[in-house]
Amino acid sequence: MIADFILRHAQPLLSCAGPAPRIGAELAQMPSIDDGALAAREGRLLFVGPTEVCDRLVETAPSAVVIDASGCTVLPGFVDPHTHAVFAGDRRDELRRRLAGATYAEIAADGGGILQTVRSTRGASVDELVEAALPRLAEMLRAGTTTAEVKSGYGLTTGSEIGMLRAIARLAAEQPIELAATFMGAHELPPEFKDDRDGYLRLLIDEMIPAVAAERLAEWNDVFCERGVFTPEEAQQILDAGRRAGLLPRIHANELGETGGAQIAALVSARSADHLVFVSDADIAALAQAGVVATLLPTASFYLKLGRFAPARRMIDGGVPVALATDINPGGGFSPSMPFAMTLACFAMGLTFDEALNAATINAAYALDRHDRVGSLEPGKQCDVVVANGPPVELLRVGAATIRTVIKKGKVVANMTHPGQPVRM
Repeated sequence: MIADFILRHAQPLLSCAGPAPRIGAELAQMPSIDDGALAAREGRLLFVGPTEVCDRLVETAPSAVVIDASGCTVLPGFVDPHTHAVFAGDRRDELRRRLAGATYAEIAADGGGILQTVRSTRGASVDELVEAALPRLAEMLRAGTTTAEVKSGYGLTTGSEIGMLRAIARLAAEQPIELAATFMGAHELPPEFKDDRDGYLRLLIDEMIPAVAAERLAEWNDVFCERGVFTPEEAQQILDAGRRAGLLPRIHANELGETGGAQIAALVSARSADHLVFVSDADIAALAQAGVVATLLPTASFYLKLGRFAPARRMIDGGVPVALATDINPGGGFSPSMPFAMTLACFAMGLTFDEALNAATINAAYALDRHDRVGSLEPGKQCDVVVANGPPVELLRVGAATIRTVIKKGKVVANMTHPGQPVRM
């Protein structure tokens, strides 16, 4: 076989190979190759295995990129299955208020929170949304993310939601991270509908969802099912309407209380239920039976000062597939780093390193229905790779310059040994 990209002498190569999703004890299984190598052609992996075998079987194309990973850990590119990375405006002042004791609800009641970002985003053009998001995506890339989900939900009108989704489509073409778009018009009740919930539901179901589907701007449909936002019954109506239009369901559930979202996720067979800070044994059983992925966002609990984290160990033991995400957003998701999400998962939610890595790669890919092409290093999949300095646990050293190189589809897209802005495509 002839390769145009070869990486050799990984110490170790953690492939995350195997079926998806990882459930229960399978989440801790981590195939590891000492002195590992991989080879790819035209962005697809041809070989993953020991370097000495690679040297025997793989022929190097004349123009091939060859990387010596001696002293480095090699692993799949991270998959971030829950972000709000496209928005306008700035809410970092809320962090200072939160540190001084204000709650999420108090900030929202004072005009902050999601609706503050809605006001800013409604006034932004598609070009402005793209330019604002590019630096965020570049930060994510440098932290090792090669595939990510991005939601709308800061427009809450048909025109502004369509504008956000068009910005996401532009970003998918203009920078290296592969993006999956989610329509989230059901992120909050807009102020002009505060006394007309039924009117906004009709707008979502009869106008917004058909408009998004007509332009094929999103794969997924998401709802914030929470006290004071959308009820379980409303969430089911919106998700059912999305499915009829070809948008697959996922849901923000049980972040601030046991509000029924987890049960709705199971009822509609959502691919993912996200947050799940407050879940009962019955919720866990329902999620497991329905095969719903629990996408957990420990950075959200951390920055929102919720005082608790999702009970990941109970969910793993209960047979629920667990994934990790950053929840990048303007008010409570300030870190672009999947390694930071892994760190919190290990130290605040009780995951082992191997469980956290699988949750941030192959299970996260499954949460986006992309496990057939990303999330692990296996022949036939995309050559999406992170090269990290030192042994694997170096990834948990928050703030350290651990990640050396990021590869997307067999091309180096971030190289921290020669810092600079990633290529804009």
